[in-house]
Order: sequence, then structure tokens, then C-alpha cells
Amino acid sequence: MRKSLYLTRVSIFLVAVALIVGMIGCAQVPSPLGSPEYPIVHVACGEQHTVGVKIDGTVVAVGSDYYYQCSVDGWTNIIGVAAGHFHTVGLKADGTVIAAGYNINNQREVRSWRDIVQVAAGSSHTVGVKTDGTVVATGWNSAGQCDVGGWSGITKVAAGYGHTVGVKTDGAVVAAGLNYDGQCDVGDWTDIIQVTAGYSHTVGLKSDGTVVAVGYDGFGQCDVDGWTDITQVAAGSLHTVGVKSDGTVVATGYDSYGQCDVGSWADIVQVAAGSVHTVGFKSDGTIVAIGWNGAGQCDLDD
Repeated sequence: MRKSLYLTRVSIFLVAVALIVGMIGCAQVPSPLGSPEYPIVHVACGEQHTVGVKIDGTVVAVGSDYYYQCSVDGWTNIIGVAAGHFHTVGLKADGTVIAAGYNINNQREVRSWRDIVQVAAGSSHTVGVKTDGTVVATGWNSAGQCDVGGWSGITKVAAGYGHTVGVKTDGAVVAAGLNYDGQCDVGDWTDIIQVTAGYSHTVGLKSDGTVVAVGYDGFGQCDVDGWTDITQVAAGSLHTVGVKSDGTVVATGYDSYGQCDVGSWADIVQVAAGSVHTVGFKSDGTIVAIGWNGAGQCDLDD
């Protein structure tokens, strides 16, 4: 019965994607780029917005601002960003955190956080890794996605619609939250160096450049078994993207808006994935984007 209700919920979500383009939170994507001419160094993709950190620590955002998730003009000293469904989170150089946007589930209640080294944003929850390897979380917790208080030795986190994933120092992975599709079945993963989380799937990058994935695979978003030489991965709502060591990009999953049409991309060093749009950093400092642009979330030319 619970499974049937969940599948019904997923079906409703997919209809929403087709109509208004729903989203999963994406963790920040650090970039080695940044210059006076091309100043963006970090990027995050939300439901219908894209956020970038500039080399001077200020932040820019484009796309839907219905809940003021793009109201980041006054932010300074930012070193990383994460974007949730309708909220945006910024990590400051001093280890504190700020947030803008929707707050009905207290996903923006991060003002007391200290000593944070990485942040991730799910649909309606926010997660932070502390310098001592412990994890803090706030926001929607109906499935236990914020129950991370006992985690330790964590180096990176990712947040999906209703689940949270963490990479440990030894390459093992832990997860909490919704698991109806097996998106938290990561207990046997080893040698993981990065994780990313979509609506109901989880993707892990291994130290040898291969990729593993678990969870809902109705659109092939977990079909990554043949990927090799991958240096970074990103998960959107229902698609998965990977950067190869030669600068090309691979993608799999839901592609109705062309968010997986990255076969012609070259010289890419980083990618980020929103609900149904994908953003790539090029080695020359320029940025490319593809997918649904109804809210202007792909208008990154300037």
C-alpha cells in the first residue's frame, strides 16, 4: 500500500515536471576557474534557478525568484553555494552559512551554524559538513532525512528530494531518509570520492573513475555502469551527468527538454544539474547551459 501511494506521488511529480518543471536540490560545484573576464567560480542549480559565486565572493542568480531564492545581491565572502527546491544556501569563508528563499520547513534556519566546510540543499532541507567531520541539518524531516546527528568522519554530503547521503573518509557511504526506491541502499559502496542525489536516485563516483547508482531508474538515470574516466558527477531530478577526463560530457535519463544533449560539449571541467537543465564550465572560463529555460535559468551568457 505504501509503495502504491509512493508510485502515485512519483507519477504526480512527473506530471508536474512536464507542466512546471519540478526540481531536486543540488550541492555546490567548486570550480578552479575564475578571472576578471570570467569571474564565476562555483555554481548550483535549483528548480528553476541557477546561482553562481564570483571570484570576489559575491553571488549572482538567474531564473525564478518567486520565493526570493535569487535574492542574493548583498551576499559577500561566499566560497560555495547550494540550491534547493525554492531556497539558496551560501557558505561563507568564515564557516558560517546564510540562506534565502522559501522557509516553510525551516530549511533556511542556518544562522547558528559554525565551522561549516560544505553545504548541500535538498528539496526542502539543508545539510552542512563541519570541520570535525560531523554533520548538521535543518528543514523538512518527515522521512528522517535530517537525522544525521550521529554521523562522523564525513567529508562530503549530497541532498535529494527526501534523502541525504554522506561520504566518509574511508570511501564508505551513509544515507538517511526516503528509501522507497532504494536510493539509500549505499551500504556496500566503497572507494567513493563524490556523491550526488536526484529526486529518488543516488550516484557515486569511485576513485577509479567509474560510477555507481541506486534508486529509481524509470528514465535510465541510473544507467551509468559503462561510464569510465569520470572526474565529476551531478544529478538532476531525473537525469545524471558526468564529466570525463578528456573534457567531454556524458548524460543519461529524462531528456524531454534536452538536458542530456551534452554530446557536443568539449573542454568541460565541471558540471551542475538542476531539475531539467544542465550547466557546464569550460576550461577557458566560459559557461554553457542546456535544457528548459522557461524561467531564464539558462541565461548565463553574461
